[in-house]
Amino acid sequence: MTGKEHNKLVSIFLLVHAGLQIFGVVIAMLIYGGLGMAMLVNARRNEEQMIGGIFIALMFVVVLVSLIFVVPQIVGGWKLLKEKSSARIWGIIASFVCLISIPFGTAVGIYGLWFLLGEEGKRFYLSGGNAANNYPPPPPNNWQ
Repeated sequence: MTGKEHNKLVSIFLLVHAGLQIFGVVIAMLIYGGLGMAMLVNARRNEEQMIGGIFIALMFVVVLVSLIFVVPQIVGGWKLLKEKSSARIWGIIASFVCLISIPFGTAVGIYGLWFLLGEEGKRFYLSGGNAANNYPPPPPNNWQ
């Protein structure tokens, strides 16, 4: 595979992993928010209302922490896909963030770090994103 193909795969994997994390956050938000709202609406005592408020506060904390981990993956995946100059840095950051999410995130993170920190990734990004410059030109067509 060429550097361009590896770059595209890493970007797609980062964006898919971010999408899966966002999906999980939405599900958790619905569960915690629904439980908290149900406890607030059906509460008969102050303690029950307080527990409902704790569930809602916990939902906001989970969303905030998850966004902190998802944003580098989205930015890194998008910049890698568009082959921006800062894509390699964002891709490395996003790959490190992915490593803590077992098993898919770990695979994405290892693959991203393997490419971006390896010779092919360095050559791809340090040559301006044009991997064609890394190979010698074809031989002349003088055999005819």
